[in-house]
Amino acid sequence: MSGHANSLRAILLALGANFAIFIAKLIAAVMTGSGAMLAEAVHSLADCANQGLLLVGIRQAKRPPSAEYPLGWGRVMYFWSFLVAMLLFSVGGMFSIYEGVHKLSHPEPLSWPWLAVGVLGFSIVVEGISMHGCLQEVNKARGSRSLWRWFRETRSSELLVIFGEDLAALLGLTLAFIAVVATMITGNLLFDATGTIAIGILLVIVAVAVANEVKALLIGQGVEPEQREALIAFLNARPEVDAVLNLLTLQMGPDVMVAVKARMAPAPDQRSFIEAINRTEKAMKEAFPDVRWSFFEPDIAD
Repeated sequence: MSGHANSLRAILLALGANFAIFIAKLIAAVMTGSGAMLAEAVHSLADCANQGLLLVGIRQAKRPPSAEYPLGWGRVMYFWSFLVAMLLFSVGGMFSIYEGVHKLSHPEPLSWPWLAVGVLGFSIVVEGISMHGCLQEVNKARGSRSLWRWFRETRSSELLVIFGEDLAALLGLTLAFIAVVATMITGNLLFDATGTIAIGILLVIVAVAVANEVKALLIGQGVEPEQREALIAFLNARPEVDAVLNLLTLQMGPDVMVAVKARMAPAPDQRSFIEAINRTEKAMKEAFPDVRWSFFEPDIAD
């Protein structure tokens, strides 16, 4: 099975990197007049705000259950993750496209182009460090799965968002670098404008992909397929259980709710029967620490 990733570490690393990059790119954008650089500066600022929202989500998700919220606040993480995806779409993607179209109709010459190249090189290095840290956590979670399969199956919305942001940032920086260098070599400002539009389109694509995955969690997804299979295998291997008839799960942020319908092994009396169920639930929670709520229904058929 895959392991557990430290999403908080990835978020803090990305926040520090993006703030440093924002300051550097903003200075360069003002001095050079580069639309691609300005788009990247806005993107980095939006990323800082986005990571702040994810930290708010992590804090709220730790609130204890109450009479009004009997299953806790774990799923609030999905709301904040979806909001971040929408901000990435609007503030990052749509603004970049607007800026690029504006540059097409009102081209402005670049000044201090080498400064822009230097800042972009610095940004690529810092963003690469952030991406490396994010991938370390992703690799803990994905196990032997491919990155694409992990992206489609993960239930960690905050890590999904950070991965999408870091990936879009690295690709966007590359596009900005190409746009500025091409403008320097040719003197044609069309490269700067089209580079800005390309960055915007890239951000929109990533934002839509991330939002689509988080939407599934908002609707109510179960655990990852690999974990569900492991749960069924564990319960079937218990001596108290004759056979698992049905298993329903619901991902609640970092926690999991499990409902089991199982045919139990024969017991000498009612007390022993109930104790067998209790032992099974306790063992399941020990083997799968993220299972916080369990509902066990003994039956003879599904």
